[in-house]
Amino acid sequence: MRVLVVEDEPRLADAIAEWLRDESHAVDVAHDGSAALERLTVNDYDVLVLDRDIPVIHGDEVCRQIVASPAPTRVLMLTAAAEITDRVMGLGIGADDYLTKPFAFQELAARVLALGRRSRAATPPVLRRGEVTLDPSRREVFRGDRYVPLSKKEFAVLTELLRADGGTVSAEQLLEKAWDENADPFTSAVRLTIHKLRRKLGEPSLVDTITGVGYRIS
Repeated sequence: MRVLVVEDEPRLADAIAEWLRDESHAVDVAHDGSAALERLTVNDYDVLVLDRDIPVIHGDEVCRQIVASPAPTRVLMLTAAAEITDRVMGLGIGADDYLTKPFAFQELAARVLALGRRSRAATPPVLRRGEVTLDPSRREVFRGDRYVPLSKKEFAVLTELLRADGGTVSAEQLLEKAWDENADPFTSAVRLTIHKLRRKLGEPSLVDTITGVGYRIS
């Protein structure tokens, strides 16, 4: 899942991003509303973690523009204001969820995951294809009855392949969903991660390479 964190306090923004990356999400960071809208026009995000009181363009206006766009991005709004009227206002302009500072990172991560699932309403919480079962909430993968330990990137790549339900996913799509915007588009990271994923899933191989197109779970 790809997440954009918009927070003008650099230390907090980096802490949120690091926590979400530890949950296997691809995370980009913006520090003001203008930079956020610029990234949102270039990249597709599943969830936007949006501080309401950001400079240049206020968080309320960023939220309004997202809601008015055709993008399926879900918005988790952050604010230091604990008043119920502020929460009602945030939800009233289109935010999907609201979290008051200070907050527990565990709660923020849980809310982001829940919103990501909501943005893919047709996707079941547990993904299955053939012998492979992936549980996003428990971060567990099994091939048959065998537990398969995966790295964060391997888990993220497998998630996207399973979501395709037998369809082909290009290396560019995997790079966009499992890595952040700083990833080199010419990197061999996707190919190397697929190689490791095949090895861990075992024989016979379940990940097919479709030459010139991408990868799929058979």
